[in-house]
Amino acid sequence: MKINPNIDALQLMLTDLRTRNEPIRHKAAFKGCQPEFQTLVARLIKQLEDELNSEKLINRDK
Repeated sequence: MKINPNIDALQLMLTDLRTRNEPIRHKAAFKGCQPEFQTLVARLIKQLEDELNSEKLINRDK
C-alpha cells in the first residue's frame, strides 16, 4: 500500500488515545468525571477506527 497521510494521521491519533495519559486521567478522576472521560475516549476510538477502515478501503481501490 502506498503512503497515505490520512491513514497515518488516524493511526497516530488512535495510538495516542490508547496510550494512558496519566496527568489527564488524574485530572478527570479528581474532578469526578472518570467514567464519562472513559466513555468519551471509547467513542472517539470507535469513530476513528471506523474512519481508518473507510480510508483504507478507499486507498485500496485506487
